[in-house]
Formats: sequence, C-alpha cells, structure tokens
Amino acid sequence: MNDIAIECKNVQTPYSHSLQRPIINGVNLQIHRGEFVALLGLNGAGKSSLLRSLVGLVPIHQGNIYINGNSVSPRTLPQTRRDVAMLFQGGGLIRQLSAIDNVLCGRLGVRNTWQTFWGFSKRDRHLAQELLEQLGLKDKIHEKVSKLSGGQQQRVAIARALIQSPQILLADEPITGLDVLASEQVMQILSELNSQQKITIVTVLHDLTIAAKYAQRAIILSAGCVIYDGDANNLPSKFAQV
Repeated sequence: MNDIAIECKNVQTPYSHSLQRPIINGVNLQIHRGEFVALLGLNGAGKSSLLRSLVGLVPIHQGNIYINGNSVSPRTLPQTRRDVAMLFQGGGLIRQLSAIDNVLCGRLGVRNTWQTFWGFSKRDRHLAQELLEQLGLKDKIHEKVSKLSGGQQQRVAIARALIQSPQILLADEPITGLDVLASEQVMQILSELNSQQKITIVTVLHDLTIAAKYAQRAIILSAGCVIYDGDANNLPSKFAQV
C-alpha cells in the first residue's frame, strides 16, 4: 500500500493583488501516513491557505493535490472530506447548540440524504457522548458551547472531527487564543491521536517550542514557498523568529 497520505505537486493558488504574488507558490511536498507535521511561518506565509487547499476550501490555479493517492477535484471532494477532518481556528462551532449536537454535526458528511432526513441514530449519539467523555467533557455533554471555556470548546471541536473516523486531521492554529494549560491539553490530545490511533496530523502553529515538543516534522513557509522541511526537533537557528 502507498504510504503517502498527502502529496502536493507544484501547487499554486491564483495571484493575490494584495500580496503581489500567489498565496501558495509552487509547493511540492509529501506527508506520510501516521506523521505529525507542524506547518510554520510568519503571518501571510500561506500556512492556513495551504492547509485549506488540501480539502478544496482554497482553490488552486495549477498543480495537483493527492489525498491517499487520489487526486483532489470537485468530483472526489466528498470522499476527500470523509477521509480528512478539519479543525478550524477557534473551533468553528455553533455556539447556541449543545456540545453533543455540535459533535453530531461531524456525522453529516458521512451520512446519505435519507439518513440525514431521519435524524441521528442512537449509535451516533452514543458515539458522540463517548468521544466527549474520552476528552474529559462528561459533565458538559448537554451544555451550550457558548458557556464552555476556550479549551473545552476546542475539545468539542476535536470530538466533532473524530466522529467521522478520519484518516487525516488538519488543524488550523488549534491553540490560538488558549492559555498555556489549555494549549498543552489540546496538543497532548492531538499527540495521542497520532501515536495511538495512527491518525496523520498536520497542524498550523506559531510556537516553535510547541512544534518541537509534539511534531516529528516541521515545514516552514515563506511567501508561499517551502523554505524548510525536516526534523521539528532540530530547526536551524535562522528560523528562530518564524
């Protein structure tokens, strides 16, 4: 079996007049199954755009993206989005819904029209509850998300991603705005998902110390180009300010 989970071949996004260049400019990379990869770089480097392009949320102008060996295209996007879960900055939750209802929203992409029409099954609800309990939210299952702390909300978002049983998890700045303790808790959860469940993790980070602690590999972007791709624990000193 091909062990490449994600491959980008000369990926470029349309020209950005505000940046005077493409946001992503000729990126080539391969990410293997089971890797934990940190995407790093200054603001505007293209980290989040690259991450979102992997699931068709940012259109590409040229090049090709492959997920599990399959080219990402409008025709293959439904399957891609079943295999790949996205953890958005700030969680991307519906604040007026309960924690469990937010988690159940993660099942929508893996259900057909008739299943969606008839609502969620007992099995779906049991799985959502089980995930929230595993993430330390047993007493928050029916709490509105708006009443939860930032760290608790991010754990709800992780549960929502996991309920679709993804092979790959893309996390866009998952610890931005969280305090030190909550940040460590979220990163530890991602690390355990990677080591125990072998989920491929690609996460956008700003903190090199966090990247070195949790990721195996670092990819640094500058002006939409890859300028470093290697060991996250052995970053050259010249990258200390990314």
